[in-house]
Amino acid sequence: MNELQQFLAHAVALETDAAERYDELHRAMDVHHNTEIAELFAQMAHYSRLHRAEARERAERAGGVPAVDPWAFAWGGAESPESAATEAVHYRMSAHDALAVALAAERSAHDFYARVAETTSDPEVRALAGEFAEEEGGHALEIERWIQRLPDEPGDALGDLDPPIDVD
Repeated sequence: MNELQQFLAHAVALETDAAERYDELHRAMDVHHNTEIAELFAQMAHYSRLHRAEARERAERAGGVPAVDPWAFAWGGAESPESAATEAVHYRMSAHDALAVALAAERSAHDFYARVAETTSDPEVRALAGEFAEEEGGHALEIERWIQRLPDEPGDALGDLDPPIDVD
């Protein structure tokens, strides 16, 4: 990725996905009245929106955010690195589950930005991607600290609150 606007288009999409997924995780923890972790996810969504705004602002100064077809993004998959696994967010998820999803997404975003920083020939993209990678690494460390603070939980701690009924 050797053009600043191309990189910023990727950053805008990645941070949009991150904010949406953090909103989902916030709602999942709110359903279980885990307000402390719900607030963490609300804060992380806010950070993603700030990061997106920063990328948009830089792109506007460089001539605008170019449109990128969904299949043309350079992250090697159908979804952006920080979107997290959609199937992993569900109504039964525990705080451990939610934090694990968030940690995987932050690490993936860090790896994406670090890979761009390592492979680009554009010095401005390299510097900005390195800065973004550092921020994502900081988010991952924060989530790791939250995971360490949580007490251990038994497997399937929440259980199925609405199990299927066998009518046979």
